[in-house]
Amino acid sequence: MAPDPLTPPLRRALTDLRAKSLPRDDPERLTVHLRTVHDTVAQLEARIATAGVIATEPLFWAQVRAAALLHDAGKIAESFQRQLEPGGEPWGERHEVLSLAYVDLLAPAAAWSPQERLLIATLVAGHHRPLLAASSLGGGKPALSRLYNAGTRWDQALGRRPGPDSRPQVPRGLHQELLAWLAGFLRTEPVPPAPGDPTTADRARLLLGEVLVAWREPVKAHTGLLAVLAQGALTLADHAGSAHVDLQTHMPLPTDYLARLPYTPHRHQQQASDTTGHLVLIAPTGSGKTEAGLAWAARQLAGMPGRPRLVWTLPYRASLNAARTRFERTLQPAAGQERPDIGLLHGALARTLLTEALEDDCCGPTKDGARKARARANAMRLFTQRLRVATPHQLLAAAIAGPTHSSVLLEQANSLFVLDELHAYDPETFGRLCAAMRLWEQLGSRIAVLSATLAPPLLAIVNESLQHPVTCHRAAPGTAPIRHRLVVDDLALVHPDSVSRLEGWLGEGHSVLVVTNTVATAQNLFTALADHARQQRPDDPRAALLLHSRFKNQDRDAIETCLLARHPERRPGEPRHRGGLVVATQTVEVSLQLDFDRGAVENAPVEAVAQRAGRVNRRGLHPDGPVEFRVHRTDSHRPYDPGAVDAAWSALTTLVAEGVTTLSEQDIDRLLQLAYDTDWGRHWADRARQARDDFTTEFLTFTDPFHDRTEHAKTLGERFDTVEVLLRGDAQKYRELAVGEEADPLLAAGLLIPLGYGLLKTYNATFDRALGIHLIDGRYDHVLGLRPPAEPETIL
Repeated sequence: MAPDPLTPPLRRALTDLRAKSLPRDDPERLTVHLRTVHDTVAQLEARIATAGVIATEPLFWAQVRAAALLHDAGKIAESFQRQLEPGGEPWGERHEVLSLAYVDLLAPAAAWSPQERLLIATLVAGHHRPLLAASSLGGGKPALSRLYNAGTRWDQALGRRPGPDSRPQVPRGLHQELLAWLAGFLRTEPVPPAPGDPTTADRARLLLGEVLVAWREPVKAHTGLLAVLAQGALTLADHAGSAHVDLQTHMPLPTDYLARLPYTPHRHQQQASDTTGHLVLIAPTGSGKTEAGLAWAARQLAGMPGRPRLVWTLPYRASLNAARTRFERTLQPAAGQERPDIGLLHGALARTLLTEALEDDCCGPTKDGARKARARANAMRLFTQRLRVATPHQLLAAAIAGPTHSSVLLEQANSLFVLDELHAYDPETFGRLCAAMRLWEQLGSRIAVLSATLAPPLLAIVNESLQHPVTCHRAAPGTAPIRHRLVVDDLALVHPDSVSRLEGWLGEGHSVLVVTNTVATAQNLFTALADHARQQRPDDPRAALLLHSRFKNQDRDAIETCLLARHPERRPGEPRHRGGLVVATQTVEVSLQLDFDRGAVENAPVEAVAQRAGRVNRRGLHPDGPVEFRVHRTDSHRPYDPGAVDAAWSALTTLVAEGVTTLSEQDIDRLLQLAYDTDWGRHWADRARQARDDFTTEFLTFTDPFHDRTEHAKTLGERFDTVEVLLRGDAQKYRELAVGEEADPLLAAGLLIPLGYGLLKTYNATFDRALGIHLIDGRYDHVLGLRPPAEPETIL
């Protein structure tokens, strides 16, 4: 009978050392793992190169490669190796601390300067957990400074194995063998030992002390940023190397994208394609803004180092899948693929996988170890693709930094960011995004802002937030025909007369879009109108559809697919009446290329009203010419700023009083001018600037780069007032899909539901630490979506 591969021999050889407990039949060797992670750094360097601030440190990538080679050298410890055996006892010490001894031993032979030695040691020590504790204890893993301190008995911790024989953790012969292998990899020779040299435990103790002292006090912001980026490079290389996942080199966006369009480009699309550097593009809905943004990105690719990544951001989680599907349909797959691989991973699941991936895969070959390995592989879905769709919250999570999120920050270097519909944010979120733009520029990235409705104050704040020039292009007047007859209605949308008008439109055979400001209003209006719509089209299973943010992602994807098939953009010569009802919230305002015969919406900020109008007679091809678009007064401002809603209503009524009955591009510009040239508008700009500067100071100035920033994660999420939750009954299925044996991250994300922080109490939310997600109660079905546990009072 063959011996168990993990049964320790009388004397281990270098080839007997393991880095992982998996795969079970032949666990990964330590030298193989160190070489793999070292080589993976080359993939990162090929992608990011020396973009932005990285160019100021010529040895940046050399230091990361050295740290990658040494990061797990401490796994040589006999107690660690025994921990990997089936049923092995946990060692209880940190292998990365023992790895510091090898940094110290090889520094003279490698001729590292004191600064290089310090940074390499810092990266090695900090690739699993924070080095220093925050002022508060926080909720993360204990920092190394708490685990190793003046009370640590170093010889017992790292020098000798527990037990009566008290043998060395690192046998001399094995130690010399590993040291020679590492030195050979560095193309040098180890310095011969001398009498009185410190033990490996003492070397680890002394160098950890140096590292902790060096980073205990604040450092210059430039130094801290470089250090966090280097930490991100090592942790990302470790994730990818451990998962045996290569970074993709294929870019689905071809560099000649504009020339491939099946029509003659609009002037603003050509201008975007001709722009080098930052861009702001203002063009009406339905005029090809997305194509213009892609054309801009294609132009940048040739003039940037490495292999830039394209990140397309949208304001609502509910819009991500629609954008991803659109890119899959129109961009280029890699050789052998049926469709391009577009990255998308929802925020809550991303955090779960990143946290799981960071956990040590250092236990025996157990289900827990296998779960961590699967999480690590799935986490790489965050990084492998060169084109990704995301929300700003997912990107700004990089501000948390630390071992978990520094890799997210690194991936924002040498990237192209397209901020689609930037107008859709409150002033605080808009300001934080402007702060992020400043940081992205430091990282060598370029930014494009796309919007149909960007008010002058917003444009000014974007301009002043960036150091390099920002080119602004506007679509030519008349790019979009006049599409709407504007009606401003003092009656609420839920008033019986308003509901009767909607029923009349449906009875006449029109396709009708109704947009409300809250989910509850949408659900109640849909319940009131759906049967009437179905009666008009008895053979149409999609005669009535409801879309809002509180659906499971998988159900919302299905609804969006139905919407796009049932209400596509009108083509010349189509029948006048297409029928059908859609009731929606602001989730319909972004990414969905829909077209309706009539529209009735609740009053909202000017930008939202304009976006809602853009889904009605989208390209101006309705046989009736301009069609009726009705804006109803609301009694409540929720979920918007009351000042924004009041300013919009004042602007709309002023426009009508001036005799305007249409809603052209010029009319929308006039609405924006009226709304923002008010005390509310000036206060909005002040709040945005204050939020930008505060966010920069609190989150994006890395003067304490290696302190525990775990508490920032909750703060950051609350500031975005949104969280992804899970119905309590779906918890087990989510666990299986997220990290189970048949794990599929996108299917797991399909069970999540976006919800405002302020509503967690309404749904009896509790936080599941194992899953890293809030579990809620509530009534749910795939037609109406999520409703509170108790029936709310109807508004109809």
